[in-house]
Amino acid sequence: MMDYVVAFIVGGALCAIAQLVMDIGKFSQMHVMGLFVATGVFLGISGIYDRLIAVAGAGAVLPISGFGYFLAKGVLAQNEVNGWLAIGSGMFQFAGAILSFAVVLSFFTALLCKPKG
Repeated sequence: MMDYVVAFIVGGALCAIAQLVMDIGKFSQMHVMGLFVATGVFLGISGIYDRLIAVAGAGAVLPISGFGYFLAKGVLAQNEVNGWLAIGSGMFQFAGAILSFAVVLSFFTALLCKPKG
């Protein structure tokens, strides 16, 4: 039960930080999303995000910063196997499933709902 509480608190804190950046800093949602992805990449490369995931689990993985973490994790894994020349393919090694799910879910959502565009 405590794992769920910690995941909820960490995930909520990340979302609250994003909301504060949008409200106080007057940034758009796209700016904050790019900032969180870049932060996830930097924290993933430095190893700090691994420790956060060990503590918070899904509370750290589900926000958009987790996507940046998975991009960095794929690049680092591919670097160890094939060197820096193959990082383009390694970038989507872990994040590919996330992107595929987003595309398929968007497609079915567009079928069920009436798009405004």
